[in-house]
Parts: sequence; structure tokens; C-alpha cells
Amino acid sequence: AVVSTQSTGFIFSKHHLEALETLISNIPEIGPAIHAPFVEFMDKQKAKLRSGGKQGGSGGSESVLSKCFEVFVVGMILYFIVSLINSLAQQYYKDNVEGGKLKAKKTK
Repeated sequence: AVVSTQSTGFIFSKHHLEALETLISNIPEIGPAIHAPFVEFMDKQKAKLRSGGKQGGSGGSESVLSKCFEVFVVGMILYFIVSLINSLAQQYYKDNVEGGKLKAKKTK
């Protein structure tokens, strides 16, 4: 736990975050547009970290980024389930329908 805390502190140190902000703002076309939301997000995360995970006055509202990520993860899980069912259905079709035709031809 100590190593994790120290590495998080090192990665998210002030000068590393400032370098990341500079890199983001230097991205052609979209950099300036995403720089301000990134800085705002990092400031909120810093305030949340310092307050022990409780944001005062926010009323428990989640950020747009966390909602988008949650929707993305749920979508990926649903896609996996649908893909699994589709694969099982294709295998069933191959074994029973096409396999039945081959067996019927061999018996004739």
C-alpha cells in the first residue's frame, strides 16, 4: 500500500501534471478546447482527494466523464454478452442444422 501511495504521489505530482497540461494544450486543433475541461477535472480531483472523497456542495453529482466511462463499460459488457450468445447460436446452427444435412447425405 505504501508503494502504491508513493507511486501515485510521484505520477500526479504538480510538475508532472503541469507537463501533461502543456502536452494537452499543444495538441493540434483540439488541444485548446480540451485543456480547460482537463484542468477543471484535475482541480476537482485534487479537491476531492484533499477532502477525503467528499465534495462539498456538489450534492453527490457525478462528472460527465465518469458517466461516459460508466456507459462505455456497460456497453462493452453488453457487447460481450451479445457476442457470446451469437457465437453459441452459430455453433448450435453449425452442429445441428448443417451437421444434420451431412449426416442425412451420408446415410443415403
